Amino acid sequence: MKQKRFLLTESEIPTQWYNIQADMPNKPLPPLHPATRQPLGVEDLAHIFPEECCKQELNTTDSFIDIPEPVLEKYKFYRSTPLVRAYELEKALGTPAHIYFKNESVNPLGSHKINSALPQCYYAKQEGTTNVTTETGAGQWGAALSYAASVFGLEAAVYQVKISMQQKPYRSSIMRTFGATVEGSPSMSTRAGKDIITKNPTHMGSLGTAISEAVELAMTTPGCKYTLGSVLNHVAIHQSIIGLEAEKQMEKAGEYPDMVIACFGGGSNFGGIAFPFMRHNILDGKTTEFIAAEPDSCPKLTRGKFDYDFGDEAGLTPLLPMFTLGHDFKPANIHAGGLRYHGAGMIVSQLIKDGYMHGVDIPQLETFEAGVLFARTEGIIPAPESSHAIAATIREALKCKETGEEKVILFNLSGHGLIDMTAYDQYICGDLQNYKVTDEEIAKNHIGV
Repeated sequence: MKQKRFLLTESEIPTQWYNIQADMPNKPLPPLHPATRQPLGVEDLAHIFPEECCKQELNTTDSFIDIPEPVLEKYKFYRSTPLVRAYELEKALGTPAHIYFKNESVNPLGSHKINSALPQCYYAKQEGTTNVTTETGAGQWGAALSYAASVFGLEAAVYQVKISMQQKPYRSSIMRTFGATVEGSPSMSTRAGKDIITKNPTHMGSLGTAISEAVELAMTTPGCKYTLGSVLNHVAIHQSIIGLEAEKQMEKAGEYPDMVIACFGGGSNFGGIAFPFMRHNILDGKTTEFIAAEPDSCPKLTRGKFDYDFGDEAGLTPLLPMFTLGHDFKPANIHAGGLRYHGAGMIVSQLIKDGYMHGVDIPQLETFEAGVLFARTEGIIPAPESSHAIAATIREALKCKETGEEKVILFNLSGHGLIDMTAYDQYICGDLQNYKVTDEEIAKNHIGV
């Protein structure tokens, strides 16, 4: 009988995270202070973030960073997550490719986001913080942060993108169940939110607006730190637990990936699955192809401009060197709310410039078609975000069918879609549509200061 699932024993779970910055031939450009335009140090970032996260953010020397024992103990509640051979999907596609997926949807929070929420809340608690705040799109990060805050005895305030809150109301319920307060963004509870609503009373929100509000709250509230679910380097470090496990599991399967694919919003799950494998391309001459699947309605990887830009709409964050559509870009109201972000992380942006990876744009209807096929073959309903990775995987598997190549494809199933059934109903009923951003829409957005 063919083996389908590969797990690790408790003793095999990695005890260190991987930091690709240490191995990159060209380091990312530094984040800049928005007023002085000077490179930021730990002390600058620590006004907003937990200090240990700031140290990891700027660490370009240590390839591996120890996972704190209290965090590792929490990881062991749900790790390792399975590596699964998608035999039924392969059969349905008629492809000679071997398709594997790392199933991050099976943990209690339903997505990969908990891998970074736990250490961020742990570090915040260790330095005496009492409150944490954040933004969230579809709600996976907000749910994970709310749970992690409750684990470490912190109060949590979450700003959820208003359109996503309407599309996925139960995610807000999950956050509140864990004790968090939740506001739809833009809101009237912050200066940034009021300014955005004043300019555009019907603004349905973006991750950029929600970040502005959360950062403002952290800056104006004693004992409060801001936490982030993607984009920044320290988040990718925490998420590397995914790829480090997958390395060991692929070895158990007796194969090595020719391609690694993940959906892309800010880069957390992509970096998590890809960076541990990418280090072998950098250091050992491997030739694995790395593909980031983004919505064609928010195409920062393929059509964005590389420049210094704000991570939020109001211009409160540091200036980040990244591929960006402009910090005031207003993405279409697609159901993959976690991918509606205007910029790419600094590490990913540098890796794209250096040719180690590339992006592909996927229309919304193609992602749902892929999600339905995956559900009917593998029995898992994927999140709309994850369906971008599935769609990109299907594209590559069908290329193998045409050429007869028996490639090994690994993708990250970053979360389940059990709270996204309204979107699936709309797709099945024919009520969804594609949104393709025009060159004119991209050109009118503002980059930098």
